[in-house]
Amino acid sequence: MKTHPPSSFTRNLAIAVLAVALSASGLFAEEPGKAAAALPFKTHPQVFGLIQSWVSDPESPMATEINLDAVESNRNQFSGDGVKLEGGWTVFRETGEAGFKRYRVIDVEGDHYKVEYQDNGGGSLTTATVIGFTLLKREIRKDGKPVEVRVLRVDSLDSK
Repeated sequence: MKTHPPSSFTRNLAIAVLAVALSASGLFAEEPGKAAAALPFKTHPQVFGLIQSWVSDPESPMATEINLDAVESNRNQFSGDGVKLEGGWTVFRETGEAGFKRYRVIDVEGDHYKVEYQDNGGGSLTTATVIGFTLLKREIRKDGKPVEVRVLRVDSLDSK
């Protein structure tokens, strides 16, 4: 039996299906010209706002571990509508607001990451913090049953 190479339509269809599957899993590189491995971490910028306290409050970090599975599912609190890639930054802007929350990955070693996080409430002050964290899975009990969740665990915090 003689086999024929796939047609360009079949090949393009397979690529499109793969791109949709990878995009849905959060593994697809959204920045043109970069491989998925070049963008190793992706989450909503508001996640880092949970870690860093208000400028007027003396103590940070507030949260030291964040359930990324919950962040991914909770689309009311972490809406992806205002999230965009801009010059190497993942930026979130509320509709109609002048401020922003943004981060960029500055270092990666295995499952350990460092990001620079910046927050601007719409005025002239932009705060900047370098947050080091590890991505891992751990088991919690939910409704009395063990569940494995992906978490971001804060390892370091340095105000700039």
